[in-house]
Amino acid sequence: MSTVLFWFRNDLRLHDQLALRAACAQGTQHLLPVLCLPDAAQDSGWGFARMGPHRRAWWASTIENLRQNLQALGCPLLVCTEAPTTALPALAQAVGADAIVCEDIAAPEEQADVHALRAAGLQVRTVWQSSLLDPARLPWPVSQLPRVFTPFRQAVEKARLRPDAPLPAPTSLPPWPKGVPDNYLHGQDETLAAFAGARPALDVRSAFPYQQPAQNDGEQSALNHLTQYLARGLPTDYKRTRNGLIGMDYSSKWSPWLATGALSPRQAMAQLNQFEAEHGASDGSYWLWFELLWRDYFRFLHLQHGRALYRARGLGSARDTPHDPARFVTWCAGQTGQPLVDAAMRELAATGYMSNRVRQVAASYLVNDFACDWRVGAAWFEHHLVDYDVYSNQGNWLYIAGRGTDPQGGRRFNPEQQATAYDPDGAYRHLWGTA
Repeated sequence: MSTVLFWFRNDLRLHDQLALRAACAQGTQHLLPVLCLPDAAQDSGWGFARMGPHRRAWWASTIENLRQNLQALGCPLLVCTEAPTTALPALAQAVGADAIVCEDIAAPEEQADVHALRAAGLQVRTVWQSSLLDPARLPWPVSQLPRVFTPFRQAVEKARLRPDAPLPAPTSLPPWPKGVPDNYLHGQDETLAAFAGARPALDVRSAFPYQQPAQNDGEQSALNHLTQYLARGLPTDYKRTRNGLIGMDYSSKWSPWLATGALSPRQAMAQLNQFEAEHGASDGSYWLWFELLWRDYFRFLHLQHGRALYRARGLGSARDTPHDPARFVTWCAGQTGQPLVDAAMRELAATGYMSNRVRQVAASYLVNDFACDWRVGAAWFEHHLVDYDVYSNQGNWLYIAGRGTDPQGGRRFNPEQQATAYDPDGAYRHLWGTA
């Protein structure tokens, strides 16, 4: 290969980039990094956009840092507003590219884009890189993945599987090819600014104030945050604090950067292992590994089941999926009358983030108490969450709705009991005006 298009999809970083290394393999003389912005206004199918202002702003800041890092290597990022199935064939023809290389994403829409490009006659090489563990090295083929998480985790730990060491960021890249059309070159700054839209103001109550400089610099912020989190010894207390509701430090806050790929899970695990070597392992540090395994499990479920995970019935048998649009509106607005649920939904709308604990409570309330379609809840989270991850979002909503891999057939969280256990003094509910 002499000229390669490298298609940035969801791993918006330079460190631990297996796909980028493959694109720069021996014989690549010219490299054109391309990112096709998602259509922020695309309808979710439920009457609201798939990508809300918090997600757009978070993505825009991540992309801007990626642009700066690639510019420093003399191989700038080309940002396109067209869909990849339109932009990539046109660019490949214009620059005489031999191939497109990209991250492999096992979700249906992302797979459909790759199939369409191949159907158009393009050579597309996909490289799996978003999981902690290599799916090819699991104790079984992915097609035989255990139906339940616990046997999966136990088998992984019994086999002593560990992730590969993360790759360092490249120190150089091949230059751009000639022939990039002028219409793609003009107005790159304006294109990204238009995508970001009006950036939401910082809400000082936020548990993840992504607008602040410490969080708002893509890959650089991700690596800085990981380093300071470990340096402060916070993994030791992670299991004890992970169900907190207020502030930055109750959980790792790795998820927003993992979601955009600005942080590699292998990089996080490598540095966590170093922390354990220096300070000793603990229940807290183990639980971070445990959470990363859950993240992997949802990815491997997509490799196993694909589009079936997006059916109303999920992995279960066909059954009714009721929905009450009026109740859904009150849930979104944080006006259900249930104080903990309402606090969670107000936090989500105001900040683009909320803790894992109240996500489960809010999701359970929508599905079990309000008898609404789990898929509209998943779409509402997709609209708002800065740490939206297609694999984990789908997997967790299926789990709550009893249409995924939960052996209990769904989960109902009693909001009063949850409030007593995790917000005993009402501080969280008071913070969001529902106490």
